[in-house]
Amino acid sequence: MWIVMHIARGKALCDRLVSLLEADGILVNVKPTYKNMPESQNDYQIRVLKSEAEQARSVLIKNGF
Repeated sequence: MWIVMHIARGKALCDRLVSLLEADGILVNVKPTYKNMPESQNDYQIRVLKSEAEQARSVLIKNGF
């Protein structure tokens, strides 16, 4: 089951968070919040598997998110 770990504003921040999580071996799924929005203004749900949630939370906290 996927759970939302963070909501990122803009594609650049989303990509940065995905890179951080994937570098730690965490499987990540990204879902845009709105369909008809420019990438830079859209919000993105950063989702991880429930079984990896604690590890993902630690990575985000360690990196200031």
